[in-house]
Amino acid sequence: MVSEPMLGQIRLQWWRENIAAAFEGGAVRRHAVVEALTAAIRAYGLTRAHFNRLVDAREEDLVEEPLASLDALEDYAEASSARLVYLALESLDVRDRAAEQAGFHIGIAYSLAGLLRAIPFRARIGPALVPAVIAERSLARLKRAGYDPFDPALTAPDTMQSWRLAIASLRKRY
Repeated sequence: MVSEPMLGQIRLQWWRENIAAAFEGGAVRRHAVVEALTAAIRAYGLTRAHFNRLVDAREEDLVEEPLASLDALEDYAEASSARLVYLALESLDVRDRAAEQAGFHIGIAYSLAGLLRAIPFRARIGPALVPAVIAERSLARLKRAGYDPFDPALTAPDTMQSWRLAIASLRKRY
């Protein structure tokens, strides 16, 4: 979330540069997410095009116009969610056409379900930055697991998540 589209462009360019460095074997910035992504990219031979499309999708978020059609929404869902499924499949060394097709449909369904699921929540609490609370906690857990996405500790539910979200919302601190 940015106040000006140009700030978003700068941030996305930062991500493009770090993703490029991760794929080209260069040094990356000391940043929890960048370090974890770099480790995953190099360990699992992930596809650069998926990351590029994810960043491109976030660039589309900077445009204030709503998506023009259902096809445009599906394209956005594929770019923003299905690409994550493709990367998850690759990290499991599943690289075939049937799995990619399943990932396409699962990613789109997940994205659309997320949009629907968020409507009452966002209407009730108002702030759009609440997901930062979940992201911060998830990244901390990932760091404690040595950036190993397969660590069993990461599958344990965060029983305090509802309380963390409520407190953040009341304090208006994300």
